[in-house]
Amino acid sequence: MTLDPELLEILVCPNDRGELDYVQEPDSLVCKSCGYRYPVRDDIPVMLIDEAEKPPAGRASKKKR
Repeated sequence: MTLDPELLEILVCPNDRGELDYVQEPDSLVCKSCGYRYPVRDDIPVMLIDEAEKPPAGRASKKKR
């Protein structure tokens, strides 16, 4: 499964508005700056902070502005 490149260009992290990288295993979008991992279910990115996997404890996360 791959996400539409045009969709990837407009999506940003809802936590800090950072750029996202698509990861295939497991299907998810990972924020380059804060590390939040958003799942992709049935080809649909779930861009909810409550659904995101938080980064490991040692990695600093940014608050929403």
